[in-house]
Amino acid sequence: MNQIQVGSRIVYQVNTPTTFLFNISVVQNEHQKTISESFDVQPFHKIEECAVGPLGNRVVRLSVPPGELKIDYRATVKLDAEQVDVTDVGETPYEQLPADVLTYLNPSRYCESDKLLDFAMEQFGTLLPGYSRVTAICNWTYDQLTYTPGSTGPTTTACDVLEQKAGVCRDFAHVAISLCRAMGVPARYVAGYAVNLNPPDFHGFFEAYLDGRWFLFDATRLAPVGGFVRIGAGRDAADVAFSTIRGSALNTEMEVWANEQQVGDELLDPNNVETAVSSA
Repeated sequence: MNQIQVGSRIVYQVNTPTTFLFNISVVQNEHQKTISESFDVQPFHKIEECAVGPLGNRVVRLSVPPGELKIDYRATVKLDAEQVDVTDVGETPYEQLPADVLTYLNPSRYCESDKLLDFAMEQFGTLLPGYSRVTAICNWTYDQLTYTPGSTGPTTTACDVLEQKAGVCRDFAHVAISLCRAMGVPARYVAGYAVNLNPPDFHGFFEAYLDGRWFLFDATRLAPVGGFVRIGAGRDAADVAFSTIRGSALNTEMEVWANEQQVGDELLDPNNVETAVSSA
């Protein structure tokens, strides 16, 4: 168990009356306990916290007039992720999948798994089903794509990324999610803070549903999964964008951090990027 200090500072120049939805607050569940938390808005505006979507992602809504807007979020989180021996972790048969998991087999806005069925079967169909096959999908994604900041935009899909062979963390996650779904493994996008991520930023990773639980994976290999602090999860990045804007505003500054308080935790070792972890 470790304590992680996370936070984000975001500044906007607001041009017209604008409504923001901020999805930057951490999840609270049995594996992730919030010890302290603050959400500061300057200049002061009334905020509304909403539970959005079937997973109840914590979204803060506020409406502001033109001018400068500063958001400062900070939290101290106690992580107690479950480490699992994956030797015998297989895939859950379709007929045994819980009803709330079935939606994560379907194609979505950024994850066109239906277009990748034949390709996925050709690449991964002969591999042993289970944790090792999802790991192979992550390894393949890492090997085939180049991590290139600025190479993709808000409309870029998994198929676009596969064609151009470059992307950022959300794109790596979308490709891996699409391939998992094509192979019959439920997978969903997870947004969060990540210890030892360089450069620090909001991070996109994913979960695959195997043997009755959700396991964390990161196809970028940029940070250890044991140091992921969850913000929210959904079908793809469209469900957990850190900011959704209705109006006109320009992001002029952003700083994100995730710092461990107990240095030396094996789960947070920068080289430990393949530990089997469940935190849902």
